[in-house]
Amino acid sequence: MLTPVTDQTTSTTAVSGPGLERFVAVIPAGGVGTRLWPLSRAAAPKFLHDLTGSGQTLIRATYDRLDDLSSRPIMVVTGQAHQEAVCGQLPDLDTSDLVLEPEPKDSAAAIGLAAAILHERDPEAIMGSFAADQVIGPVDVFQQAVREAVATAASGRIVTIGIKPTYASTGFGYIRQGEPLDVDGAPNARDVAAFVEKPAEKLAQEYVDSGEYLWNAGMFVAPVELMLRHLKASEPELHAGLTEIAQAWGTDAQDEVMQRIWPTLKKTAIDYAVAEPAADAGDVAVIPGVFTWDDVGDFAAIARLNPAKDASGITVIGDTPRVYADKATGVVVTDTQRVIALIGVEDVVVVDTPDALLVTTTEHAQSVKQAVEALKARGRNDVL
Repeated sequence: MLTPVTDQTTSTTAVSGPGLERFVAVIPAGGVGTRLWPLSRAAAPKFLHDLTGSGQTLIRATYDRLDDLSSRPIMVVTGQAHQEAVCGQLPDLDTSDLVLEPEPKDSAAAIGLAAAILHERDPEAIMGSFAADQVIGPVDVFQQAVREAVATAASGRIVTIGIKPTYASTGFGYIRQGEPLDVDGAPNARDVAAFVEKPAEKLAQEYVDSGEYLWNAGMFVAPVELMLRHLKASEPELHAGLTEIAQAWGTDAQDEVMQRIWPTLKKTAIDYAVAEPAADAGDVAVIPGVFTWDDVGDFAAIARLNPAKDASGITVIGDTPRVYADKATGVVVTDTQRVIALIGVEDVVVVDTPDALLVTTTEHAQSVKQAVEALKARGRNDVL
């Protein structure tokens, strides 16, 4: 269910602010989104779908809200298998700013390679990493947070944008805010006291009640030199491999070096490789984000983002929906002509594709990943 590009216009007006003349936005577009199976699959991950009914795929919406923050081109890091689809969604993206991974290696390799390439081009560059599969609004509030993050990064910090929590989520990591910082252009900047792993429900509620914790949305803004310095300190072999690839980037040796080095790189998250060690060293700041944010992690999120538009109680997403509902609530995502009738069921999730059918509830939406793992263990990769 790929959605055609609805707006290919590009703004050329850069937003002014401290450090923005050095700013480059990077969009890591990876991950299959296994909790959104069978809609999201290896060949068509969630960032290539319109999951909000806006008429835009998630990656297109991400590109558009970053496009006028800097006069420098946006860089996208994605898998080789997604090259055609990504270029179709982002026709203004230059091939020199499209970094293709031969295989998934997690966020440290993806973001680290972007940092290394940008460092080769301009050692003074400030990069901002924003995942392709998040839903954010309003755009102007988000952009103001980015401007503050860039200003703080220009003062010599790795900066994360934390989200003010709206409920006691056990599915997100948290950031404990420290003391306010005195940064020109960033009145809300604060030191990061600690990154905290996903908590149990009681502890999550305590975090929210305290007002000192933010959700970790995985957004990082940093001088590329500082990002690479911390990567080298914590993961020297990974840093060395990414540096070798970056030095060959744009040369005749690029493909050979990428194919030789990339498979050898360690798989690890940017949080572990850079953010947490940098926080321990006192080099990380946070900007509180007061915009709405959702990582669309499961079908419960889709139901939340797309409330039912009529009295049926069912949210329906798809190009050819044929759904009948009587005393039923929940969400239906359909990619077929099949009629779906729901009678007397609450909080149901139905995902109907030509070769796979999922039926669950919003309460058990997180468990879809287990079905994907079981299918993979049985060798059913044809539906994954």
